[in-house]
Amino acid sequence: MSGALPTQTDVMAKTTKRIAETAAWLAVLYGARRYYRDWGATKQEARMRLPGDALVGDPAVQTTEALCVDAPAAAVWPWLVQMGQDRAGLYGCETLKSLAGLRYHDTYRVHPEWQHRAVGDVVRLAPEGWMGLADGVTMSVAEIVPEKLLVLHATRPDLRWNAVWSFHLLPHWEDRVRLLTRARIALRHPGEVFALELVRPLIALGTRGLLLGIKRRVERLDATSPSQSCPAVMV
Repeated sequence: MSGALPTQTDVMAKTTKRIAETAAWLAVLYGARRYYRDWGATKQEARMRLPGDALVGDPAVQTTEALCVDAPAAAVWPWLVQMGQDRAGLYGCETLKSLAGLRYHDTYRVHPEWQHRAVGDVVRLAPEGWMGLADGVTMSVAEIVPEKLLVLHATRPDLRWNAVWSFHLLPHWEDRVRLLTRARIALRHPGEVFALELVRPLIALGTRGLLLGIKRRVERLDATSPSQSCPAVMV
């Protein structure tokens, strides 16, 4: 009959449906998380202790991504040193970054004027005023060893979050290097962790684009046909 109150059975059916839909979405997110977390890294690389890890002792999130570059560390290092929104860019997913209002202009060559970094230097990731942030998004150089590692660190003044983003060059023979990046983020509130999980696929795509962008530039390969030297690593 029209206008009749829902029965207990109807309520239970709707509740069951909502629970099933929520469970399905959680399963999708979990599956996606397993896919993009530690993309390209071996289990050993994902678990190994790296310089910079101590800056975030108890992270809510940790990711490790890696690939092989057919070049020595000396050829890869200049591209890491000149990274930044106000420098050489981040080498990949430029369209995605433009849609996000990040105004990146990725370069395709090494710039001699951007080859110096020191502890305390600021690396800009987002322009001033981005998303209402007066200073944009920046990280500072916490540790740097030429041709070996670059550790970037950032924390909010209110200590609500603490993050480290590090890059490591692990030589494989004389003419090949393993390029590895790790992010560790500490958050205080469960809601922030959930929100971060929702955007992590996009972050993973951006990070993978960065690694592939460096690989392509260093190896001087056509951007539409990247090569992969390590069969165990997905591209």
